[in-house]
Amino acid sequence: MSSTFDARTAAQTLAFGPMAFQAARVLRDAGVLAFARERGDRGFDRSEAVEASGLSDYALAVLLDSGTSIGLLTLRDDGRYRLAPTGLFVLKDEMTRVNMDFVHDVCFLGAHALEASLREGRPAGLEVFGQWGTVYEALAELPPHVRKSWFGFDHYYSDAAFPEVLPLVLERRPRRLLDCGGNTGRWARRVLQADPDVRVTLLDHPGQLANAREQLGELGLLDRLDTVPIDFLDPSAALPGGHDVLWMSQFLDCFSEDEIVSILTRACEAMDEGARLFVLETYWDRQKQPTAAYVLAMTSIYFATIANGNSRMYHASDLRRCAGRAGLRVESEVDGLGVGHTLMTLVRA
Repeated sequence: MSSTFDARTAAQTLAFGPMAFQAARVLRDAGVLAFARERGDRGFDRSEAVEASGLSDYALAVLLDSGTSIGLLTLRDDGRYRLAPTGLFVLKDEMTRVNMDFVHDVCFLGAHALEASLREGRPAGLEVFGQWGTVYEALAELPPHVRKSWFGFDHYYSDAAFPEVLPLVLERRPRRLLDCGGNTGRWARRVLQADPDVRVTLLDHPGQLANAREQLGELGLLDRLDTVPIDFLDPSAALPGGHDVLWMSQFLDCFSEDEIVSILTRACEAMDEGARLFVLETYWDRQKQPTAAYVLAMTSIYFATIANGNSRMYHASDLRRCAGRAGLRVESEVDGLGVGHTLMTLVRA
């Protein structure tokens, strides 16, 4: 009986999951969870929450019932609400905040098109923002709040790993580094600031390169920066040669396996003898905690529906297989960087 009850509860949690998500977000953004934390063990009643939040009594009745049901709040026998541990995480945990903002602003409206995306092999959910082939083409033109949440998500995960990875990449003192999918230039900035003798070439869409040049220009780093626009999906688009190090951070998960092989093949062709390609990714099978694996599995839904319609968060074996098809071999792997990142070093086979 217990197992049947638990399974039914889990099923109903899924059935109303989108409603619970929005209730949790409003409780956070309307200040109700913050008010609950401020009140501590004293707790609060509904009238006090109405006064603190500026919401109506009806709104608070709906939110407090929902918040109690999904475990963000507790309702004691004295009729007063208190913040529950899960509510504290929704309020204060940075990863939870970043993920929730990303899901709400970037993914939520488009998620309705998941089935169409999977059947048609395209990001049908991206149409809620406009007509683009991939989200990467759209980034420079997305609404500001959507861009903010997209970059907040991307930067949170990459920034956590960069301090640990930087000395590994610069250990051999490379003079020229090729940053594939350089985005807003956050990695390039760290490299240029860490080593005054290194020169960085950024490859990305023109809109992203303009953004990167603006940000790095404010730091006086343009004298050692080159930018080259590229469409990585074009198999004839060669990668520039002459670099000691090639860098791909949270990049290859943005492509299908065949596209990854195409990109890695072109990287191999651009690599001189002794050059190394560093690939930083979060692999589903390399996570120590089930929660981390869950986050990655759900991120694959974003890739299917919003990003491009054909990529996902991969297993480490997937990348090794793609590297082999491209004429590369894995020289070394380092797990446990950042928030579950793995750094693979690839060389020509």
